[in-house]
Amino acid sequence: MSLSAEIERILRLSPVMPVVVIEEAAIAPDLARALVRGGIRVVEITLRTPAALAAIEAIARHVPEIAVGAGTVLSAADLRAAASAGSTFAISPGATPALLTAAASAPIPYLPAVATPSELMQGLASGYHCFKFFPAGPAGGIAMLKALAGPFPQARFCPTGGITQESVRSYLELPNVLCAGGSWLSPAEALAARDWKRIEALASRAAASRT
Repeated sequence: MSLSAEIERILRLSPVMPVVVIEEAAIAPDLARALVRGGIRVVEITLRTPAALAAIEAIARHVPEIAVGAGTVLSAADLRAAASAGSTFAISPGATPALLTAAASAPIPYLPAVATPSELMQGLASGYHCFKFFPAGPAGGIAMLKALAGPFPQARFCPTGGITQESVRSYLELPNVLCAGGSWLSPAEALAARDWKRIEALASRAAASRT
């Protein structure tokens, strides 16, 4: 399977992709298990904390039922580190020519982010057809995704940023949206309290967003 086809397969695993900022790698497997119990099969661990790579490695090793990816990938070095840690995929909050080129020969699939038609055209010209739409809310939300569908019918999106459980279904109803990213499934206070039941319940509700 090509990397392009693989990233689309990953984005179709669950209607919502949890976007997690994790401070303690040791709790990562328990978090992943709670998400799986709730019906979620994919998770993005952002590279925003010193614990992120170790958390990815722990999930990849102990909870193979979930596809774990690295978010906030900003450089080719981040991409290599993510792959070495066991990431199934990588996501960035934007895209640069250097990162698009590096990802084309990376061992794991990559999801670049776009916020404008020009950025989308650059991504398509570089051989990508799946994109993170970020920040979804400030960049125009559902109206923008509908507008992009006309001139770019081949593009598929994972909108992220400003989406909630209450609004996610409206995004998922769009034919060019494969899934949506959201941080509401792993509240910082729930992670700090090891409240896995709450996270499982949030995951369960998110998993039922596309019915």
